[in-house]
Amino acid sequence: MRRLATLIRDIPDFPKPGIVFKDITPLLADAGGLALAVELMANPYRNDGIDLVVGAESRGFIFGTAVAQALSCGFIPVRKPGKLPAERLSVTYQLEYGSDTLEIHADAIGSSQRVLMVDDLLATGGTMKACCDLVERLGATIAGVSVLIELEFLAGRRVLAPRRIESVLRY
Repeated sequence: MRRLATLIRDIPDFPKPGIVFKDITPLLADAGGLALAVELMANPYRNDGIDLVVGAESRGFIFGTAVAQALSCGFIPVRKPGKLPAERLSVTYQLEYGSDTLEIHADAIGSSQRVLMVDDLLATGGTMKACCDLVERLGATIAGVSVLIELEFLAGRRVLAPRRIESVLRY
């Protein structure tokens, strides 16, 4: 864990004053660090019968596809509006500074499938909750949530309860 933590840099006052942004780009550039992060995100779910991994735009794509490959399953993207070409479901959710909308293809996931939700960061939990809501509307079972970084002081875990949540690094 210590090795991974050294590959994540803090950027003060980004994207606005008072925020300390956790920049994962140094970790992504380090082959060993990236491989370790993916393994640590996938390992808790290796024996859970995961059919699909779901990740939200955009950093959820990076870790989601890698975790899906590690678990030998498929990947489903959750996108911002106007990016998916076929029939889709959407959810609008509240952010600290407004609202946002996410979409998933309506035929992306079957009702009997077990899904792992993946993202780089769990903060307030709003984006992940919206993703979980979309997957559950499709009738799938969410086996758990796997994130690289959890900002515990923002209590996103509470928003996602009672779902199983695994985080590699906690701040």
